[in-house]
Amino acid sequence: MNRRTFTASLAGQAAAGPAGPVGAAVIGTGHGHALSKIRALRSMTGYGLRGICLHPGEPATGEVLTGLRRLTLREVIEDSSVELAVIESADVMANLDYAEKCAQAGKFVHLDKPPGASLPRLRNLFSEAARRGRIVQMGYQWRYHPAFQRVMEAARQGWLGSIYGFSASIDKLIDVKERQLLARFPGGMMFSEGCHLVDCAVAVLGMPRKVTGFMRHDGLNQDGLADNTLAILEYDRAIAGITVAGFHPRGASHRFVEVRGENGSARLQPYTFPSRLTIDLSKAAGPYQAGLTEIDIPAPNEVPYTPDFREMANVIRNGSRPTYSVEHDLNTHETLLRICGMLGPSH
Repeated sequence: MNRRTFTASLAGQAAAGPAGPVGAAVIGTGHGHALSKIRALRSMTGYGLRGICLHPGEPATGEVLTGLRRLTLREVIEDSSVELAVIESADVMANLDYAEKCAQAGKFVHLDKPPGASLPRLRNLFSEAARRGRIVQMGYQWRYHPAFQRVMEAARQGWLGSIYGFSASIDKLIDVKERQLLARFPGGMMFSEGCHLVDCAVAVLGMPRKVTGFMRHDGLNQDGLADNTLAILEYDRAIAGITVAGFHPRGASHRFVEVRGENGSARLQPYTFPSRLTIDLSKAAGPYQAGLTEIDIPAPNEVPYTPDFREMANVIRNGSRPTYSVEHDLNTHETLLRICGMLGPSH
C-alpha cells in the first residue's frame, strides 16, 4: 500500500467511521511521559479516555489517575470503542508487544520512545497497521514543540542556506532505578534519550550514509550503563553530532539543538520554557532579518502533548495525513540502533 492509497484509505474510513470523541485507552503508566499524556487526553474534548491498563509494578494511584477505569489488556483489545491505544510503560520491549497486539486488533497506536530494540519487528508493526488502514504515531517528545518547529522551519525552508552542520545535546541526572532499566540496552542513555535528537537530525538531513557511536560508561555506579555517549552522523555534505550523558544536576538548562547552514544558524537553548531561539543570518531570509535575532518563546497555553493527540484525532476522524511518514520513523530507528550497536544481522 503506497502513501497515497493509504491516505485515501484513512479518509474513506474516517467518512464511514464513528463521529464524536475518539475513544482511547492508555497501556502502562511508568514511562516518563505517561502521566503527562494521560493528563493531555483527559483535557481534550476530542477524546474520551476509556481507562488505563496497568503494566506490572507501575504506578496505580495519583491525581491524574483518579477516577479512571482499570482495564485488562484483553478489554482494551476487544473493546471496539477503543480506537486509539496509547502505549506508555517503562518497559521498552513490553511496549512493542502491546503495540503489536493492538495493531493486530485494528487499533490506531501511539507508541512512546524508543520503539523497542528490533527494527524488523517495528517494520512489521507499521506494515500491520497500514494493512488495516491504521497508523502508528511515534512519541518523540520534541516534534510539536513550538521552538523546535521554528528551528526545523528555518532549516527546511532554506533560510539557513545549504545545511552543513547539526549539533544537539541532552544531559540529565538519572536515579539508580532508571539507570538499571537503561543498562539492559547497549545504547544506554543514547538509546533512551538520544532518540529524540536522532529523530530531529534525520528530519533535517535525512538518512545518514555512515554513523559512529561512542557508548561509554564513565559513572561511578557499577551498573555498566552507557551514561556518557556521543553519536556522529555523516552525510555527503554535512555532519551531525549528538551527545547524551547522565550526570549534570542542572542539565535541562544546558540542552540545545543547533542547525548551521551557509547563510547562518538557528539555535535553541534551553528546550524548557521560556525557550530561547537564536537566529544568526548573513542575509535576511523568511521572517528573519540579517544579523542576530533572539526570541523568547513562552509555554503554549495548553497541556503538553496536546498537539500530538490533536494531529492523531485529525488522522482518525478526518483522514488527515500524518506529519511524519513511516519511512522517516523507520530511518530514525535504524539510525538509532546503528549508533548504539544494537542492529542485528538480519535488519
